[in-house]
Amino acid sequence: MLRAPGGALAVLALGATLAACSSSSPEQTYAERLLADRAAKDEAFRTTASSPIPEAERATFQHLSYFPVDESYRVPASLQVSPEDAGRIIKMPTSTGQVRDMVRVGVLEFVLKGKPLKLSAFADADDPRPARLFVPFTDLTTGTETYAGGRYLDLDRTATGYYDLDFNRAYHPYCFYNPTYDCPYPPPENRLPVPIRAGEKVP
Repeated sequence: MLRAPGGALAVLALGATLAACSSSSPEQTYAERLLADRAAKDEAFRTTASSPIPEAERATFQHLSYFPVDESYRVPASLQVSPEDAGRIIKMPTSTGQVRDMVRVGVLEFVLKGKPLKLSAFADADDPRPARLFVPFTDLTTGTETYAGGRYLDLDRTATGYYDLDFNRAYHPYCFYNPTYDCPYPPPENRLPVPIRAGEKVP
């Protein structure tokens, strides 16, 4: 969900690099797998041409900042698809002053720390069969402990409509590191009324 001159290819290339660097094994615990993935992302940000870190800053880049791993922020979610609402075009403003047309795929319903919550899930309007759901959100840490422009989650589509919603994998959009990227801002409906102290945070 990030665009810049050549940005789409850059993001795909970085994703391929992260997949190649990740070497999790069945014997690893959840926390070990997550930390390994974070280390792989740091390495990709330091060394790859598709890194969002400006080239002049990569030599001094050390690592991203995260909240401690907390499995209580990993919860099951159910995607509710309403015939009246699903498929509606949402115009999301972006970090460069553009407007991005996104399609609402449905609403993820979940319970976090005993509180029932909802997040709308989206896909690009020009993607007729999206393989992934884009879930941008803000919460009570936004603008203080996390980026003022919100954070993102990406979810692989499932046939069942049930999802593993893991806020430990919430990440900052690339415009947080580099203003040349064009990143959509989360819509008002995805403002969570709770603090999400999981995933990436500001240094």
